[in-house]
Amino acid sequence: MENNFKVTGLSFKSTPIEVREKLALDETQAKELMQFINNNTAATDILILSTCNRTEIYYNLGTDLNNEIATGLALIKGVKKDVVASYLSCIAENHDAVKHLFNVSMGLDAQVVGDIQISNQVKKAYQWSADENSAGPFLHRLMHTIFYANKRVVQETSFRDGAASVSYATKELIEDITTEIANPKILILGLGEIGQDVCRNFVGSKKDIVIANRTTEKAETLGAECGFPTMGFESALTSLSSFDVIVSSVAKNEPTITKESVSQIEILTPKFFIDLSVPRSIEMTIEDVPGALLYNIDNIQSKASETLNKRIAAVPDVENIINESLVDFEDWSKEMIVSPTIKKLKGALENIRQEEIQRYLKDASSDEAKVVDTVTKSMMQKIMKLPVLQLKAACKRGEAETLIDVLNDLFDLDKQSEPSK
Repeated sequence: MENNFKVTGLSFKSTPIEVREKLALDETQAKELMQFINNNTAATDILILSTCNRTEIYYNLGTDLNNEIATGLALIKGVKKDVVASYLSCIAENHDAVKHLFNVSMGLDAQVVGDIQISNQVKKAYQWSADENSAGPFLHRLMHTIFYANKRVVQETSFRDGAASVSYATKELIEDITTEIANPKILILGLGEIGQDVCRNFVGSKKDIVIANRTTEKAETLGAECGFPTMGFESALTSLSSFDVIVSSVAKNEPTITKESVSQIEILTPKFFIDLSVPRSIEMTIEDVPGALLYNIDNIQSKASETLNKRIAAVPDVENIINESLVDFEDWSKEMIVSPTIKKLKGALENIRQEEIQRYLKDASSDEAKVVDTVTKSMMQKIMKLPVLQLKAACKRGEAETLIDVLNDLFDLDKQSEPSK
């Protein structure tokens, strides 16, 4: 099989978030786009990966599908095609496209190096492809090679250790400080980019999360996405006593939570405040109130930066694993070129075997026929062994086409039909 693997899309590197969010695809929309590509092109091995940082479409085809993909995205998302086309581009082809998917899947190409969420997002994208029968042998093999490489990265390197983003470091901090609290209640106040990321990091968690934002519609939209209840912004400020952890990422030039407001709360057990805002939205002096504990952005960033440095140091180890996996995958991919020839050769020999058995065993007993059948099958397998090994070796040398032509001529393989039954 000739490798015409390509990836077309957009990412945080060249596309602003206001465009990325308009072109982000959920499961239903990703499957609709796969159906559109299947119905309007001859592409195979289609994979659609859509996250907050990228929307990328992978496929196998000799020609470029940028125009068709732009058309499909515009229809599904209700956006003008020229807007989609202005950001959409062919990111890589063939070997480079395969390597790009490896890098994305491992987290090397993420906004936060080593992002632990991307692995699950890639698995979901592969499942969607399988659901739509859009994954062929090439993609199946590629994805399983990537999953095995990812397992090696986790087991053999420190690349995925700890929290390397402020939002995920915040989630880890909350997990740590609430270990002794039964069913902790957490308020996320303010839903800018970092507040949204904190919410998304808690999707699937058993924590009791409530979100609030000055713009009610924004809170309700994110609440519906994440499955969290919402409350009015002012109501949240007057209900701080109901929560064990308050995360504030409110954009304001003066504190939203003050020492005065906290001192009016009856604090019977420790109450944790996490301030992710710059300028700060929680007065530092709230720690003068007994039971109030404050963490600020510097505490969180320090933890994230330390982990990020460790991850960056582990990048060469990750790249070595990727390169080893690429060699294995490309060896398999080259061998796929000779697979049809091997199948035809096996068919040719099987036809000869069947014809001769029918000619000479007309009067043989069932026991005699069984012995001959076993012996001739064994002979055929031994005859096949050397050509198969030579074909695979020729693949690695880049000389497969010459040997394929020789075998085709010797056995007239192009005219071969299925073996006789």
